[in-house]
Amino acid sequence: MKYKRILLKLSGEALNGGDKSHVIDSDILVKFAKEIKKVVDAGVEIAIVIGGGNIYRGATADSGIDRTQGDYMGMLATVINGMAIQSVLENHDIQTRLLSAIKMEQIAEPFIRRRAIRHLEKGRVVIFGAGTGNPFFSTDSGGALRANEIEADVLLKGTNVDGVYTADPRKDPNAVKYDEISFTDAINKGLKVMDKTAFTLCQENSLPIIVFDMNGEGNLLKVVSGEKVGTLVKD
Repeated sequence: MKYKRILLKLSGEALNGGDKSHVIDSDILVKFAKEIKKVVDAGVEIAIVIGGGNIYRGATADSGIDRTQGDYMGMLATVINGMAIQSVLENHDIQTRLLSAIKMEQIAEPFIRRRAIRHLEKGRVVIFGAGTGNPFFSTDSGGALRANEIEADVLLKGTNVDGVYTADPRKDPNAVKYDEISFTDAINKGLKVMDKTAFTLCQENSLPIIVFDMNGEGNLLKVVSGEKVGTLVKD
């Protein structure tokens, strides 16, 4: 394996396949669990950060809810998603630990960096919930922060498209895919695949990002093995 320790960032919307008629699609959860198990069985240490947009998205809430309050609500949504994927992973005989940036001892351990690394060393999948624990930060930024804290070799952004494009390929048929792009270009071009804070955190710490299609069977294992899948972002 090219990468020994990874952080996988998934959007909350990935858990319902973009279908807003339900919050979490159990079939998608099982599909993701099977892909993650392939990586675990290969001896790779894996941490996961999941967004909460399928349940509640604080930054774009227009219901009159205060931004800070809305962001905390979004953090709680990520914990719900974390509990869901934890349960499905354990149904596939994968040991897990859910760590939360907001204390809720009945359902998750508090985030402690050394404890998280120890869990990884013991072969457990570590799921980070509640983002950074602070409002005004996205789960992309939370993923970048945790990836650097646990000294991951790479941050993997699992999406519904097969990489980074010049525009949204679902809306623009002329969009061109990048096989590789620098952090500076990604920021300057305003590419929306991750937010600027996440890009900057990874750039400053020389942590590469690979954006790939999580729905493709075997893609996660291919990426971890070093195959050219998706788009590599680095300087």
